[in-house]
Amino acid sequence: MLRAVVTYGSEGPQVLLTAEGGEEGYSEYTFADCAIIPDGESPGTKIESLEACDEGPSPIMPEAKEFFWGSGAFVVFALLMRFFLYPRLRRSMDARDASIREAHESAEAERDAARGEVSSYETALAEVRAEVAARIDAARSTVEQERAARLSETNEAIAARRAAASAEVDAAHGAARAQVGTAVATVASRAVELATGRAPDPNAVSRAVDELMNTGVSQ
Repeated sequence: MLRAVVTYGSEGPQVLLTAEGGEEGYSEYTFADCAIIPDGESPGTKIESLEACDEGPSPIMPEAKEFFWGSGAFVVFALLMRFFLYPRLRRSMDARDASIREAHESAEAERDAARGEVSSYETALAEVRAEVAARIDAARSTVEQERAARLSETNEAIAARRAAASAEVDAAHGAARAQVGTAVATVASRAVELATGRAPDPNAVSRAVDELMNTGVSQ
């Protein structure tokens, strides 16, 4: 009875048959034992050894036509990239860089212009504020002066009116005092005349009445 042992080497898979007696050797194989069955061959066809099997294409090494087509396509693509695609891409990148640089420069210029305008505005605003403050101070000073002048005029007018009123009161008081003195003198003269039967001296009566009234006023 045979025992099959599959081994893998540089020439592909091999089947080693070992007999019961220990002797090793290759028996007859069929294409069914191969990894690839050739076109037009029956799987049951016997072959002398596995070396007659078709190894098939290598999974690593490409075929010559594939290698030539791949190399040609790569060379064509490299030439297109070198002389057509890359220059256009480079020009596009340069144009984009230039556009971005110009945009940055324009933005910087506009920013500097805006800063200058803001500085001018702040300077003008400070000047306007200073002018407004000066005008307010001048107006306040003028108002204070006018108020002081009007207050002085008002005080003078009040003093004049007070003096005139005081003069009028003094005049009225004097007139009333004269009238009262005359009335008192007349009453006193009549009372003395009724008491003594003689009319007193009018001048003496007037002096007495004046002294009496002056004494009452001073008290």
